[in-house]
Amino acid sequence: MATITSIILFTLLTLFLILAWRILNWLWLKPKKLEKFLREQGLKGNSYRLLVGDMNDLLKMRKEATSKPMNLSDDIVPRVFTFVQQSVAKHGKNSFIWFGPTPRVNLTDPELIRDVFNKMYDFQKPIANPLGKLLANGLISHEGEQWSKHRKIINPAFHLEKLKIMLPIYLKSCDDLISKWEKMLASDGSSEMDVWPFLQNLASDVISRAAFGSSYEEGKRIFQLQTEQAKLTMSLMTKVYIPGWRFLPTTTHRRMKEIDRDVKASLTDMINKRERALKAGEATKDDLLGILLESNHKEMEEHGNNKNVGMSLDDVIEECKLFYFAGQETTSVLLVWTMVLLSRYPDWQERAREEVLLVFGNNKPDFDGLSHLKIVTMILYEVLRLYPPAIALARCAHKDMKLGNLALPAGVQVFLSIILVHHDIELWGDDAKVFNPERFSEGVLKATNGRNSFFPFGGGPRICIGQNFSMLEAKMAIAMILQRFSFELSPSYAHAPATVITLQPQYGAHIILRKVEL
Repeated sequence: MATITSIILFTLLTLFLILAWRILNWLWLKPKKLEKFLREQGLKGNSYRLLVGDMNDLLKMRKEATSKPMNLSDDIVPRVFTFVQQSVAKHGKNSFIWFGPTPRVNLTDPELIRDVFNKMYDFQKPIANPLGKLLANGLISHEGEQWSKHRKIINPAFHLEKLKIMLPIYLKSCDDLISKWEKMLASDGSSEMDVWPFLQNLASDVISRAAFGSSYEEGKRIFQLQTEQAKLTMSLMTKVYIPGWRFLPTTTHRRMKEIDRDVKASLTDMINKRERALKAGEATKDDLLGILLESNHKEMEEHGNNKNVGMSLDDVIEECKLFYFAGQETTSVLLVWTMVLLSRYPDWQERAREEVLLVFGNNKPDFDGLSHLKIVTMILYEVLRLYPPAIALARCAHKDMKLGNLALPAGVQVFLSIILVHHDIELWGDDAKVFNPERFSEGVLKATNGRNSFFPFGGGPRICIGQNFSMLEAKMAIAMILQRFSFELSPSYAHAPATVITLQPQYGAHIILRKVEL
């Protein structure tokens, strides 16, 4: 009996020592080893602080920066990227910050960034808080073979020919928005309003109809839930991830899981109805879900319904959640900053309107006409440069890697600072922080001198699959708004870009609309 007790005690002691060693290694030994290695490379940064790293300073600066609006300027980096900007100013471009116990090497060299994008199997998405995946865990977060499989199945839904078919959907949603705004005009033909919620609703309406064939009103609850989930996810992203913490029944954790169950239940009903219709031989609907399910069925039939081929119901649900979130977020922020900037630069607004009226007159925009909107495209590119939807991307080296002159040990993350690169005077010239669409008059390649200095949709093989969808929708919406309205900033507008997953106007976008007399 004593022998058994001794064995149990010895086993427990061994397990405790192993666990203690792993915790010590995670919290101190590994970070200090990585720090030594990075400093030997000539990289500079703050000294590591136990568990939190630079997070306390980062959050403090973020809170202070977002406590009040900023001056009306497009030099927004000090507000939205405060800590990283100050770190670069203090330690130089070749520097690193501590995201908890993990060092993030700041990358602003376009060629190194291109390298990271192209070496997608070597530089993968960091392991995030698993609860964060409740927001969207589809193509955007997959790696390796799973990513390749999903990308192949989803690709047909975003072919240009399929997007052309969806143009009437864009038209209907934009028409609804225009009608709402026209009804809000006073007797003098003007109205002051916060356009931000309207543009969010527009993007939600478009993605809901385009993805699922239902109107925004039908999918309203899912959008509200996903919006709440995004805010909760953002609160998690600003905290150090502690393994196992997600299992604690905190108020945030419980709410996130509750939202996830709710959204999944709604999407499951929707998908099951489609699956039954597909098996009954009914024609596939020309929406993203219909095309996705058809592509998935073909893939499975070609491989004899092999269980390792194609996507499961859970996989399809996650891709649908991603449709909802990414389709709404990216386009709505692009549209709101476009309206803000065109309000501030009336000469560009007038040039864009003249182009739209020259191409379409009072007619509804069509695909061929949209592809000929050169000035509108230049404006959208410049908005994406100054106000990219995502201000940075992180990637993790899962093995020792060589990147340019840098040797990066496994476990180090690289921080692709989109907004720093987009606002870099060395790359874009003295007017880098100024709205000047003219720089894109001969296209992106000429504007960037062939460098990878403009990447609002990411880059490499993993470049955003929905970028054409988003750009087409934005062109349609801006063209139709310009046909009907002129607009300027309201005196109550407060300039306050802030990151809530994407770069959004913290206090809305208060604008005065006026009916255009043609």
